[in-house]
Amino acid sequence: MKTLYMHGTAETIAPNVIFSGDPWRVEVLKKYLYNPKQVAFSREFNTYTGTYKGVPVTVTSTGIGAPSAAIAMEELYECGMKTALRMGTVMGLKDELLGHFLVPSASVRKEGTSKTYVEDVYPAVADYSLVQTLNETIQSFDHDVSNGLNCTLDGFYSQMKESKFAKERGANVHALFEELRAMGVSGVDMESSAMLVLGRLMGVKTAVLTAVTVLENLKDKIEGEARQTLEDKLCRIALESIYRFHRKEE
Repeated sequence: MKTLYMHGTAETIAPNVIFSGDPWRVEVLKKYLYNPKQVAFSREFNTYTGTYKGVPVTVTSTGIGAPSAAIAMEELYECGMKTALRMGTVMGLKDELLGHFLVPSASVRKEGTSKTYVEDVYPAVADYSLVQTLNETIQSFDHDVSNGLNCTLDGFYSQMKESKFAKERGANVHALFEELRAMGVSGVDMESSAMLVLGRLMGVKTAVLTAVTVLENLKDKIEGEARQTLEDKLCRIALESIYRFHRKEE
């Protein structure tokens, strides 16, 4: 039987899964797969399965935010997922990280979705062996990598980007950025901690690979061809990391 939203089955989903927030980034990932077959494009979930250097890989999207990311984790776990890699972009809290890769060792749980699974004191920690493989792969692509802490938030316009409505309400996103920096947080997103918690609870080896494309409150960002090039490299690093990790685990 197919899963409710993603329409996956044990036959159509590979044990190795790469999750992208953006459904259209999945189309970039697909270009590097051999014989990709579309499982479905349902709601925000755009899913293909193929092989990369002989290793079966499913690439899919989660949309924006932890609730839909948790749905994706649940449904692909139901289909037999063993390794989960969230890849995407992240908002940096350190100016020097713009254009670099962040592979967090752990994430601060400031989203609500993971709290529906387990109490707050449970840590959102990445699989060490998968983080190590990601580090090695990024360095082989001649890029630097940071393993600093990530923080996952629920509200984009209420916590990450000052909007017209935020200004009218007197909301102060900058105070949150300062609080997180004082905690040693390097970047903020909207999915990672929920996926790391779920992966740990499920016994699925899970990690996060992100490229820093914007800085806090979008005070600076990478655009145009430079961003396209960085995201393409992000996709290639994700696939190569899954391949290398699979070889280590054999």
